[in-house]
Amino acid sequence: MARSASPVVLLAVLVLLLWGAPWTHGRRSNVRVITDENWRELLKGDWMIEFYAPWCPACQNLQPEWESFAEWGEDLEVNVAKVDVTEQPGLSGRFIITALPTIYHCKDGEFRRYQGPRTKKDFINFISDKEWKSIEPVSSWFGPGSILMSSMSALFQLSMLIRTCHNYFIEDLGLPVWGSYTVFALVTLLSGLLLGLCMIFVADCLCPSKRRRPQPYPSKKILPESSQPLKKVEEEQEANEGDISEEETESKEETSKDLPQNAIRQRSLGQSLATDKS
Repeated sequence: MARSASPVVLLAVLVLLLWGAPWTHGRRSNVRVITDENWRELLKGDWMIEFYAPWCPACQNLQPEWESFAEWGEDLEVNVAKVDVTEQPGLSGRFIITALPTIYHCKDGEFRRYQGPRTKKDFINFISDKEWKSIEPVSSWFGPGSILMSSMSALFQLSMLIRTCHNYFIEDLGLPVWGSYTVFALVTLLSGLLLGLCMIFVADCLCPSKRRRPQPYPSKKILPESSQPLKKVEEEQEANEGDISEEETESKEETSKDLPQNAIRQRSLGQSLATDKS
């Protein structure tokens, strides 16, 4: 009986060891991981978020305290989370992370930067005593959900993509550094040209320019009725000018005819006056 029971006992011990291995060798972390896909969960509820990098010594020293503080999250009704800025560059730009580690407190979409001591006790007091109320929240213009910060997030993601492509050109393709820079310069130039053409096309569609039609050359065709009065006026003006010119010519001819007669009269008068004096 003892020999037959020994395999069963060994099997039971093995099952217990496998079942208890996760609990004896390590505990499940209570710290939630935030990424670009689920960061909007921070806009609801009470949160404490740490921004860190694996290579940062200060971040490594903070991890044990942060893990211990996360164990109190359920009692304090606060969600404890962390963001790896090396894996999530968009979130580092969205929150303007300039130093590591950086800790934020969020309450229903209002973000406040924590700048107190970084121990488990201080974190617990910060939440339990509601010390976050004494800190002014981040302006809505610089909030992570604003258009400005969304643009910053896109720029940070683009910079990370450019760095990845640069490393791929140099390490995998074997291009020199100046060759990688040349590729980026050509891509930037072409993308700028395409963007400019697209903007011109959109502007022309939304606000089309008024094109002037060429005026037709005057023809000798019969004018419409609306232009006949103008033609009559012009003809009358030409007739009047002709009459005036004829009158002027007649008056000139009459004056030219009268000039000899006046000269003869003056001569006769002068001779008569001379005879009278004698």
